[in-house]
Amino acid sequence: MKLILGSKSPRRSQLLRDAGFEFTLRTREVEENYPPEMKVEEVPVFLAIKKARGMSDFIEDDDQLLLTSDTIVLMDGKIYGKPKDYEDAVKILKELSGRMHLVITGVCLKTKTKEETFSDVTEVYLKELSETEIRFYLDECKPFDKAGAYGIQDWLGLNKVGKLIGSYYNVMGLPTHKVFDALKK
Repeated sequence: MKLILGSKSPRRSQLLRDAGFEFTLRTREVEENYPPEMKVEEVPVFLAIKKARGMSDFIEDDDQLLLTSDTIVLMDGKIYGKPKDYEDAVKILKELSGRMHLVITGVCLKTKTKEETFSDVTEVYLKELSETEIRFYLDECKPFDKAGAYGIQDWLGLNKVGKLIGSYYNVMGLPTHKVFDALKK
């Protein structure tokens, strides 16, 4: 099978490359909205499916497989997506500071005739963040394209994640161990 990655995320591309996969990168804007009554835990898979269906014309042959994904940060029933701006990122990090949150990544694998989905959940325990640390982090690392306004692989992850239960790579944006198993099938 020829793999097509339908994602603008440089982290997902790097994770797939590092996991030994060869793929073609194709992207298209797909509106990331969902029904308000949907259970929040189901949103990442719903959005991954929506992206796959919005890019399904990229699948030209029976030997091609499209991979799409979506990651959310979830705490107290609230989804934290990508920050709207700098001050929104400050607000998000203040809310996550000193607390445990979930990172859920939904994945959709789609061929011309089949669609398979799955998700992965990781618990992330952030240490307390001072206002100075938050602003330093945002100024230095600029995590404005990341759900929850942070990247596990940069300053915040290196210095302020006290504990992680689950897949580190899921927090980066792709549960590579589950992707590998699904693609092996």
